[in-house]
Amino acid sequence: MTSLTRQYSTAAHQARAAAGKTADLWTQGARTLTDRLPGLPQIDLVPAVERYFDLVQRTVDLNRNLAVKCAEAASALPGAVREQAESAGEAVADKASAAEQAAHEHAERASRELAREARKIEREQARKAWAMARERYAGLTKAELSDLLAQRDLPRSGNVDQLIERLVEADNS
Repeated sequence: MTSLTRQYSTAAHQARAAAGKTADLWTQGARTLTDRLPGLPQIDLVPAVERYFDLVQRTVDLNRNLAVKCAEAASALPGAVREQAESAGEAVADKASAAEQAAHEHAERASRELAREARKIEREQARKAWAMARERYAGLTKAELSDLLAQRDLPRSGNVDQLIERLVEADNS
């Protein structure tokens, strides 16, 4: 059995299991709904479920037949052609792996770029908040700023900008 046949068989098995679980959950949900709403007329869900399973079974049978035909065709190939087919399969797998790696790297770059952009926005918001905090003291004289600093037991030395910075820092701490 080639790796392609194994992969196909595994995928078919998983699809069959998923379809079965889906049908079971659907049936269970429908029964729960009808139990909670006793005034509704009873509907026989069994034929619908059976039709669904018939469809799933036909799909599985078609997939199995296709997989068997692929396996037979691969078995009938001469050795060199079979090796080329397997090599082509490996090349496709390598390309898929490379594409997956590239997608992963792209996602990481995008994530880093989003984080960088978020930090930039946070810095800009902090600058705006700081500027708004400074506006509160912008029209005050040095004497008025010194009085506010004295009320808070903060140093009163420095120029107007330094006094405003000291008040803003005190407001934010």
